[in-house]
Amino acid sequence: MNECILSKISGPESVKGLSSQEREALCREIRERLVEVIACNGGHLASNLGAVELTVALHTVFNSPCDSIIWDVGHQSYVHKLLTGRNEVFSTIRQESGLSGFPRPDESEHDAFIAGHGSTSISAALGMAASHRIKGDNNKVVAVIGDGALTGGMAYEALNHAGHLNCDLIIVLNDNDMSISENVGAMSRYLSRIRLDPAYHRIKDEFEHIMRLTAMGSVVLRLSERLKDRLKRLMVPGVLFEELNITYIGPLDGHDLDELISAMERARAVKGPVLLHTVTLKGKGYTPAEENATKFHGAKPFVIETGEFSGKPARPTFTNVFGNALADMAKEREDLVAITAAMTDGTGLERFAREHKKRFFDVGMAEEHAVTFAAGCAVNGLRPVVAIYSTFLQRAYDQIFHDICLQKLPVIFALDRAGLVGDDGPTHQGIFDLSYLRHLPGMTVMAPRDEAELTAMLHAALDIAGPVAIRYPQAEGEGIRFDDDYPRAEPGKSELLKSGADILLLGVGPCVWEAMRAAHKLEQEGIVTTVMDARFVKPLDADAILKAVTDCHTVITLEENVLQGGFGSAVAELLADNGLNRRMIRLGLPDEVPMHATRSRLLSAFNLDADGIYRTVKESIGR
Repeated sequence: MNECILSKISGPESVKGLSSQEREALCREIRERLVEVIACNGGHLASNLGAVELTVALHTVFNSPCDSIIWDVGHQSYVHKLLTGRNEVFSTIRQESGLSGFPRPDESEHDAFIAGHGSTSISAALGMAASHRIKGDNNKVVAVIGDGALTGGMAYEALNHAGHLNCDLIIVLNDNDMSISENVGAMSRYLSRIRLDPAYHRIKDEFEHIMRLTAMGSVVLRLSERLKDRLKRLMVPGVLFEELNITYIGPLDGHDLDELISAMERARAVKGPVLLHTVTLKGKGYTPAEENATKFHGAKPFVIETGEFSGKPARPTFTNVFGNALADMAKEREDLVAITAAMTDGTGLERFAREHKKRFFDVGMAEEHAVTFAAGCAVNGLRPVVAIYSTFLQRAYDQIFHDICLQKLPVIFALDRAGLVGDDGPTHQGIFDLSYLRHLPGMTVMAPRDEAELTAMLHAALDIAGPVAIRYPQAEGEGIRFDDDYPRAEPGKSELLKSGADILLLGVGPCVWEAMRAAHKLEQEGIVTTVMDARFVKPLDADAILKAVTDCHTVITLEENVLQGGFGSAVAELLADNGLNRRMIRLGLPDEVPMHATRSRLLSAFNLDADGIYRTVKESIGR
């Protein structure tokens, strides 16, 4: 890449002195840089390509870090990183010890707020704006929120409060008609009407037709193009926002730098809350991402020339196996419905949505609503499966207890991205679900060791008359197929995989296979261990576990979860309650949130891979 301008950008102050032509050239260079790096590292490409001009305009008008820019979700902040002194190290993004793929205040003073989950920016920005008013300073606060995040209820709570407080707050709505999957809901349709108002387009088409009939009319038509967006703003105002006491400006072409800068300067002068509605194209500037924005939302490394991902999974992933199994089961069960929160593709539900359209619900970026919506379905006799990433289900904790568990409703939670997620880092690590689900009354919690066991657990869940959670990683399976001969997952029953003596390796999830690999390696040295797959974190198979523990002097528990309140804690409680005093070593995650690195690297760091389990056993023998 031939860098001319981007290489000279040392911070936001370098952007402000650029001419209009230089800013356009900068945008082209930024897009080249994004494609170049993300093709190697993977990451969020489409959303960042769509936000290039928007970000350049922000740093032209506002004065970061004195003026705070809050990014909703934060996956579209790569351009912001490039413009705030991080271009030279941008090639390290999402790499171990490199730049985070999300805003992090400990990484740069220009990152005003940690973000990773959606619909939070307006609340955080309003709090900052209120603090500026209390302190009497004139610093500006800008919240950049996508239309996808406007499907989340928290955004409306903040909009309602913003209109009430009347603080100086600028909300930039980056409207690309997408979240992770295509947007759903009434707000999406409302914004589409603003973008595509038929009255505006009808009058515009009639006007153009008349003007083209004469030479003078053609001249008038060319001049009128300059008035097009002003006409649009007169005809399709953002009535909803105005009624909330929020000044509305838009819709604006989110790729027209001059228009964006002019609108942002006007917004900066407005007293009270103001919303800039910008319309952008997700993936702009890279054809494969424009044509398939969902594929390039969180892209794997790819070949720039073709847009094809580099390498393919050697074995089916847990996500794909779940999606296919659920779609197959829905053929036999007409009461089965699938619910997700703006992540149809990410949870593997594309096929279900296609084949069982009437029984598929994408509720938008609204996890709390998804859970209570599922409760309503269950009350009327349906069997809802709620497929959400582990880290996002945390947002619906109260609904899980109050609306599901309290009523003992048979809702199945399929928790994708459970355990260590790797490159997405702290905001996405799914390492808390065993702890926050295990103590909920009536909840059954399962963790399959491979994709075949995941399918078996899905079948078992349908026979449980109460809430069930199945948690599994974003990872390839073991290549084991589920068939009629595969052992059924009997509720509350473990599986003894290998008998030995002295040391019990007791785990849940994929680390059980790592324990088996470690056990085979140890056996070559004459150390024979017992390996047990607990399968169920709740209820535990108490009789089988107590029997296995009785024959061993050391118990090593394994889990991809924080140690506090997790699977190891459950086993320790079981032993204590039954008066069994055994040496316990609990392998899991410590009282900290792991940073971003590859999943395999993180498993190694916490001794949850075969080598780490092998070392732990050897050290325990030495002691």
